[in-house]
Amino acid sequence: MSSVVVIFILILSFFVQQSGAAQQPAPQIKKTSPSTPAPGAQSPQIKKPASSASTSTAPKSRGIDAARLARIPEQMKWFVDQGRAAGVVTLVARRGEVVSQNAVGFQDLEKQTPMLADTIFQIASMTKPITAVGIMILVEDGKLAITDPVQKYLPNFANILVKVAARERESGSQENELSEIRKPSRPITIRDLMTHTSGMGGGYPEAFKDLFDKRDHTLAEAVDAFPQRQLEFEPGTKWGYSNMGIATLGRIIEVVSGKSYEEFITERIFQPLGMKDSHFFPPETKYDRIATVYQSKGQGEARELKKADVDLYRAGAKYPSPEAGLYSTATDLFHFYQMMLNGGAFGGKKILSKAAVDLMTRVHTGDLRAGFAPGMGFGLGWSVVRNVEGMFRLNSIGTYGHGGLYRTYGFVDPQKELVGIILLQRLSDDGDMADEISAFVAMASAAVE
Repeated sequence: MSSVVVIFILILSFFVQQSGAAQQPAPQIKKTSPSTPAPGAQSPQIKKPASSASTSTAPKSRGIDAARLARIPEQMKWFVDQGRAAGVVTLVARRGEVVSQNAVGFQDLEKQTPMLADTIFQIASMTKPITAVGIMILVEDGKLAITDPVQKYLPNFANILVKVAARERESGSQENELSEIRKPSRPITIRDLMTHTSGMGGGYPEAFKDLFDKRDHTLAEAVDAFPQRQLEFEPGTKWGYSNMGIATLGRIIEVVSGKSYEEFITERIFQPLGMKDSHFFPPETKYDRIATVYQSKGQGEARELKKADVDLYRAGAKYPSPEAGLYSTATDLFHFYQMMLNGGAFGGKKILSKAAVDLMTRVHTGDLRAGFAPGMGFGLGWSVVRNVEGMFRLNSIGTYGHGGLYRTYGFVDPQKELVGIILLQRLSDDGDMADEISAFVAMASAAVE
């Protein structure tokens, strides 16, 4: 009988314990992410749109220091607070995945329209590598070769002349500069255009001097007039940044493909890559997403941003500007730059062969002084880091990229498997050496573990 009582007591005790456990509330687990500020810390005022990529899951698995990544938007906000920029969008991708995407500041200061991750920017000369990819597509289609003379496709380029400087020493130590105008020693090639070694100038012929602002001529009309302007040096002997040269590539695309430049680029690049917000002539439905361009005036505490005299929408424009005409977003540009890093493919779509990507991103300018930053050379449409001097932003030798007039910039670092995009809209004289660009590239590179 006593043993039965003991067993009954043990069973009763077990049910009492289970009942108490069922009534006890479950512990509350607070989810954190690398971008969550520490308790008591002030969170940076960064508007993070729904479309921006999360940094909470990808960085560690992609070999990225999330804490370092989180400093990028904080630093960009500092630039905005200092009055250097109205707003900034940044994107960092490692091993094919976006690990950080942030927007700070304003798309329009006067309207207080917040900057968003999908804000549309005028990326100006960042258009140039896209045009170069268009040429390489035609190379792979068997339609042309980069060694072809330009006059093979545009016969009036056979009439172009070069202005060669000469010096004549007079009595004493004085020298008079003379110049000779003659036919160049060899024809301009497509490679010369792609590497900015053609001798064609940065501006346009006198009759088309307002082409970039007005865009009131077709691409065919403009390029047909380019041979009227003399070359500034013999083809292949120097490096000289040439908007006319890249525009000429756009016209060659039209002649060879039988399509308009913008139609060809859209069909062969934008659509396969899902670059849905990239346009040469933006639709009215997207006007409210286009960032205002500002001009930086003054220095230090006297610095201020004023609206620049820039046509935001280009309504009625005819000229697509293969050298500087594209509107785009950080996400669209990521698709394009990641395609390059992937060896020509993105999202299951093949745009170029790996051989073409390798050729484009090699230094083609040798020891010529090239580019707008120390230690740079030029490939086919891309600026390329060629020596240790070019590693000042912590990027690797072989890193390639391009900037734009309004302080936009993108880069691919193949060694680090890294893509970076920074977009702002400011007219200033600091070019690719702008503090915002240098800080972003260095901080993104430093985040790689």
